Amino acid sequence: MEFISQKLDDYVVNHTQEEPKLLQELNRETCAKVLQPRMLSGHYQGRILSMISKIIHPNNILEIGTYTGYSALCLMEGIQQDGQLHTMDINEELHDLQRKYFEKSGLGGQIFQYTGNALDIIPKLNLHFDLVFIDADKENYTNYFELILPKMKRGGIILSDNVLWSGKVLEKVKKDDRDTTALIAYNKLLHSHPKVETIVLPIRDGLSICRVK
Repeated sequence: MEFISQKLDDYVVNHTQEEPKLLQELNRETCAKVLQPRMLSGHYQGRILSMISKIIHPNNILEIGTYTGYSALCLMEGIQQDGQLHTMDINEELHDLQRKYFEKSGLGGQIFQYTGNALDIIPKLNLHFDLVFIDADKENYTNYFELILPKMKRGGIILSDNVLWSGKVLEKVKKDDRDTTALIAYNKLLHSHPKVETIVLPIRDGLSICRVK
């Protein structure tokens, strides 16, 4: 689903800060070697993640859904000097590719990778986070949110990707479409939850921004 015309989208991208060379390289390698390259945040959304991180200037970042590490590197652009990013993904085959680019960034020592089920990993993290990015299996968005909320600092930001799901959140949901059902429920939760204030942005596939009260 396209929210604006292609010409206007091109204009927006062309007037957005350029994609850093390291991320251009990761983008190309992801498209050439990894399945489902459309899962990559990409230039425009990556610059949005970078800008939000720079505004927050976080000490601790949590990312659920690493993929090839593109969004993690964008989020690291705003990290404090001694800050950390903890990122997790269920696909162990991507671990080495992620680490390759984390090391190339010069910030590899501040990025901690976890392979496995995030629902099992998150409770073991004895940290409080300034910034969280959720971009993993849609069925568990609500579960991730509930686990994360007690670990958030007051005023912390939770970003959630794909919350408009190609416009499917407006359509009649098929009985076997668990992802859309889960996202509709998640969006309702964020809208009504007493501990957060939320705005949904029609950026790419939808990005919600929650501020913890």
